[in-house]
Amino acid sequence: MSRKSTQIALGGMFSALCLVLMFMTGMIPFSTYAIPALAGFMLIPVMEENGRQTAFLVYITVSVLSVFIVPDREAAMLFIAFFGYYPITKPALDGLRSRILRLLGKGLLFNAAIVLAYLAVIHVFGMAEVISDMGDLGKYSSLILLGLGNIVFWLYDYSVGGYTKMYINWFKPRFLRR
Repeated sequence: MSRKSTQIALGGMFSALCLVLMFMTGMIPFSTYAIPALAGFMLIPVMEENGRQTAFLVYITVSVLSVFIVPDREAAMLFIAFFGYYPITKPALDGLRSRILRLLGKGLLFNAAIVLAYLAVIHVFGMAEVISDMGDLGKYSSLILLGLGNIVFWLYDYSVGGYTKMYINWFKPRFLRR
């Protein structure tokens, strides 16, 4: 099989897998946040096998289709705004020489993406109930959730790095014979 057809097949399979995962939001508690992050992990094999361009094409495909078919709009927006492209851009951020710039860049990217995602959910999709769901504390609970989200982000960042290493050093040699 040619290299191009392999790229197309792998991209199609992982696009479908991401969409199946995204479609499951709403069926499992806390899936609004966990499943977009898990779907982002699915882009790592695509990037490692076919490169960053193919992984971005899969990300764009899943993003566009998830807007139309995923029942949980908030989960779709989280995938689009951050979890979908972060595993693809993480190697570039990790390549920054300065540890301070690396950490600052990652933190700024996450916070900007999440704030923009929730602004889009509230104002573009008209889901103002997201704010009312936060309870009596209102805007303070959103700051608390953003702080907790930052903790989860750093765990996610570490997990993406670990999963990438595991894929390259363990899965690929054993199952792909490369």
